[in-house]
Amino acid sequence: MKYTVEIEINKPVSRVIELFDSIDNMFKWMEGLEKFEPISGTPGQVGAKSKLTFKVKNRKMEMIEIITVKNLPKEFIGICEVKGARIIVKNFFHELHGNKTRYLAEQKFQLKGFMRCIAFLMPGMFKKQLMKHLEAFRNFVETN
Repeated sequence: MKYTVEIEINKPVSRVIELFDSIDNMFKWMEGLEKFEPISGTPGQVGAKSKLTFKVKNRKMEMIEIITVKNLPKEFIGICEVKGARIIVKNFFHELHGNKTRYLAEQKFQLKGFMRCIAFLMPGMFKKQLMKHLEAFRNFVETN
């Protein structure tokens, strides 16, 4: 299962990347993020492995993130592993006229067990969540 969404941000790509490429800023726009713990490598760099802990509707969720490509301002790619899923996350940033940025995100899901049932029953849920994620980031960037 693969989804791609994009959004236009009313800030220049340099500012978008400055705010995107900050671990501290993740807490300001990632809904429910409570903790970021480096596991190995240099946080934010290729090869880094980190554990992110979220609280979602009174439930804790842990995600392992591994950064595989960091070629900013063009692209940032990683693998996220959660219970029942492995997600390849690709983020692309394109400079637009008028000091604007197009942010394109692609997620490819490899699902197991119960998560496969969820995807079958509610396939649009994953794309909707991805769009919500991009909108939260856009709102954060445009107000900072």
